Amino acid sequence: MFINYFNLCGKTAVVTGGNRGLGGAMAYGLAEAGADVAIVQQSAKETEVVQNIRDLGRKCEVFTFDLSETRRLPELVDSIIESFGKIDVLVNNAGVQRRSPAVEFSEEDWDFVIQVNQKAVFVLCQLVGKKMIEQGSGKIINLASLLSFQGGYTVPAYAAAKGAVAQFTKSLANEWASKNVNVNAIAPGYMATEMNTALMGDEARSRQIIERIPAGRWGTPEDMIGAAVFLASRASENIHGEIITVDGGWMG
Repeated sequence: MFINYFNLCGKTAVVTGGNRGLGGAMAYGLAEAGADVAIVQQSAKETEVVQNIRDLGRKCEVFTFDLSETRRLPELVDSIIESFGKIDVLVNNAGVQRRSPAVEFSEEDWDFVIQVNQKAVFVLCQLVGKKMIEQGSGKIINLASLLSFQGGYTVPAYAAAKGAVAQFTKSLANEWASKNVNVNAIAPGYMATEMNTALMGDEARSRQIIERIPAGRWGTPEDMIGAAVFLASRASENIHGEIITVDGGWMG
């Protein structure tokens, strides 16, 4: 049956920042489709997401790691493979944000945002991609953004990083499609998550955003599940280098 194209039983998925928000929803969705899940997060505390995945009968382990420490990422990948045996799906979801007018934006904030949102994605794709090429299959899903296409406002480092993630995704797809490794991205729109608390709390700005979204609402983490499962499964077998927007029609 066609539903089997979305079956992830026997697969291992790694989700960075998978303990809450968009990452938590995608991690749970992948588990619902049958995958065991390795969650990479900065805190050692196990969240409700972890227990919910285990309640499905899936294996779920938390790997505590600071993604700004990119030189230690080989240790992280080795630990996950030691525990799960392989990595079939990598979701590079974790990200950070700093807001400030460009003329006041500090180099420290710039370096931190680029390190986590761009360099860590590059290094993880490189390390895990090599393993996927060796095993002859794999799915990589990077988190882009509306700011992969637009400039944003007072978020120069975030916009720069997400623009880079989009082009990096396409670059890897060109190299790895022939090796049976799919590299694609999801670009969420305005989502009701902790990262956007300030925007949602600004009544005038929130109203302007909703008026601009054809669907007429902020997105939710659950809106990400369909795209994530699709790109992680064999339903997307011949899709490479695409950036799927989940934005309520903003980019339409």
